[in-house]
Amino acid sequence: MVHTSRLSGLRSLTVAERRTRLASAAGLDETVFDALDQHGLSVAAADHMIENAVGVMGVPVGVATNFTVNGHDVLVPMATEEPSVVAAASNAARIARVRGGFHTSSTGPVMQAQVQVVDVTDPESARLRVLEARDELVALANAQDPRLVEVGGGVRDLTVRTVRAFDETYVVAHLVVDVRDAMGANAVNTMAEAVAPRLAGIAGGRPVLRILTNKADLRLSRARAVLDTEALGGEAVATDMVHAYRLAAADPYRAATHNKGIMNGVSAVVLATGNDTRAVEAGAHSHAVDAEGRYTSLSTFERDTDGNVVATLELPTPVGLVGGATRTHPAAQAAVALTGVTDATALGELVTAVGLAQNIAAVRALAGEGIQRGHMSLHARNIAVTAGARGDEVDRVVAVLIQEKAIRQDRAEAVLDQLRGR
Repeated sequence: MVHTSRLSGLRSLTVAERRTRLASAAGLDETVFDALDQHGLSVAAADHMIENAVGVMGVPVGVATNFTVNGHDVLVPMATEEPSVVAAASNAARIARVRGGFHTSSTGPVMQAQVQVVDVTDPESARLRVLEARDELVALANAQDPRLVEVGGGVRDLTVRTVRAFDETYVVAHLVVDVRDAMGANAVNTMAEAVAPRLAGIAGGRPVLRILTNKADLRLSRARAVLDTEALGGEAVATDMVHAYRLAAADPYRAATHNKGIMNGVSAVVLATGNDTRAVEAGAHSHAVDAEGRYTSLSTFERDTDGNVVATLELPTPVGLVGGATRTHPAAQAAVALTGVTDATALGELVTAVGLAQNIAAVRALAGEGIQRGHMSLHARNIAVTAGARGDEVDRVVAVLIQEKAIRQDRAEAVLDQLRGR
């Protein structure tokens, strides 16, 4: 369990010093970070994970601090190449901490698989026939994964829809499955494959698609934070944060970038813990489409009776702790250990809290000094390194670039030449 996530001054330490301090805060041995050396994955291990492997591509892994989730401090590993993401999440978590941090809740770890049946002459009657055979089909599906049933998971329901598409009406059955601590794709896909022939026979058609849906709207995580107005920067900033949210809620052009900011945090944690970023992203963006078919904001920002800003976020979170890269990738195992989470539900809630923190940071920056000030300051470090700066040269070059407001590689190279007396 994390002793504290309030670790000021972490960015000024060396990598080795950060590891020592983080390990101490998390109550872990420093060797937990060994998996992050050399990209965290050997080429030999990569060869067992995917086909035609030729190497390993590294992504920076940082740790966001200051997070309090449901009264417990949490250290959050984030895998991202984008400057400012880890710093922004940590800063927003510090602000949220003033009034208790993040509060989360969730539904059960439920995924769905679809079985599409075509060439059905009487689709409405077929829908009812399939529902009449519910118990038989549920038993057949559960027989495919007795271990899942043994640990308390398995099929919870069978629903059937008729879907009109072009000139045909399809019968589409959904297996609703509690997948416990797995992401669940393999489990539900296997079940769908097994029941498809029998289900299609009952419907009087033939099965085509037999696969999960990434619209994981029965596997939701929610996060909420109360943000003190003064901690945000004052009344003007708080007011304009709500205005910024309202535009995202009303305008899909703003919503796309607003939600991308959320996913900066979400995808970084999902990737660090070895989960499927594409599945989570697909589910999130489908969830952003409202009942009228409009793409809108995933989050909300409101004022409470005390004048605080209250930020909320609800997301589908198909993430797991068993199976896939989470169990085969050493760096993913280290990341999970650092968080201290022990089940997939808690991981989903943490992912959502980080997404909300990232959103808070972006909206606050937009409502205040603008997004470029902080982003470009951190981007200047990348420019300095690309120009060839090493060690303490990086900070010296960055200081000049920021002072001159010239975050360009040509200027970084010139400053570096001056420092080296060329």
